[in-house]
Amino acid sequence: MKNFFTHKFRKKSPLEIAGMIIFGVIAITGLAILFGFVIMWLWNWLMPEIFGLTTLNYWQAVGLFILLKLLLGGCGGSGKSSKGSKRKCDDNSKSDFSKWKHYDKFWEEEGDELYKKYLERKTDPAQANESQSE
Repeated sequence: MKNFFTHKFRKKSPLEIAGMIIFGVIAITGLAILFGFVIMWLWNWLMPEIFGLTTLNYWQAVGLFILLKLLLGGCGGSGKSSKGSKRKCDDNSKSDFSKWKHYDKFWEEEGDELYKKYLERKTDPAQANESQSE
């Protein structure tokens, strides 16, 4: 897996990588704060009038979201399941990374060479036309 990241960040300077990490942390933090306020606003707008419940502050809304996520969405699945079968936490879903264990070895043995051939096929229109006519 280390070669995957090496490949993705091959032409990036350390300053660009640090900038991407800082931007990611700021974006995630901003979304978490925004999401907490949205939950608090919706709760305080609907629940006291409909059910006569008390209002929540920001941290109570975040805690409520975490609690509900743990209780109702603990497996991280999409919520879709086929008829008659229930999703389990150990069930293989879209996040099956079992084939990725071969990625490092593949990249060490064939990665650069195959990647260059791929780029040649995609960037050379004459060669692409020849391969289509065969």
